[in-house]
Amino acid sequence: MKRKPPGSGLAHGLLVTMRTMMKRSVTDQYPDVKPELPPRSRGVIALLEENCTSCMLCARECPDWCIYIDSHKETIPAPPGGRERQRNVLDRFAIDFSLCMYCGICIDVCPFDALFWSPEFEYAELDIRNMTHEKGRLGAWMATVPAPPAHDHHAPRPKEVDAALKSLDKPARPERAARQQPAGHQESAAAQEPAAPQESAAPQESAAPQEPAE
Repeated sequence: MKRKPPGSGLAHGLLVTMRTMMKRSVTDQYPDVKPELPPRSRGVIALLEENCTSCMLCARECPDWCIYIDSHKETIPAPPGGRERQRNVLDRFAIDFSLCMYCGICIDVCPFDALFWSPEFEYAELDIRNMTHEKGRLGAWMATVPAPPAHDHHAPRPKEVDAALKSLDKPARPERAARQQPAGHQESAAAQEPAAPQESAAPQESAAPQEPAE
């Protein structure tokens, strides 16, 4: 292995310093000038409370266990001819950002689009206990969530759309079509069908001739 002459590392460092000294320095004037962040920046997690069903999926999948959810069940009165139903009512939804590692798993696994990324990052606190954001503060971050990107017309069509269109093109099965028709239509169709001819009774066999008595 070829050994470098002594002082070559120092000379290389001074060369880099001399090269950058002749360039104009660029300094971000923060906080007077806000930085322009990419639209998909991971700043803070926002909550859309109307979409949350308290399914606990985000809390179970969180690797840091920094999501806290409390809820209770509420009974919905039965409509006429129906039955009562129950739904989950969200009491508490909190995220401890002092533990969060911003992996985004909770946003990816949410089946009802209740969590979104916001590029806001100015929520530092002097007390670590204030890093736990309750649902009220998480809901306020929704105003800073950027709009989704415009649809690319040249992108391939989703497979779900193709499957839905394919199912619409299939002809309905006869028994399914008959089940979907109203009862009155079925009765009228049955009345219009001609009655099947009745089979005539089989002719009776003639009795065998009696032999004359001797």
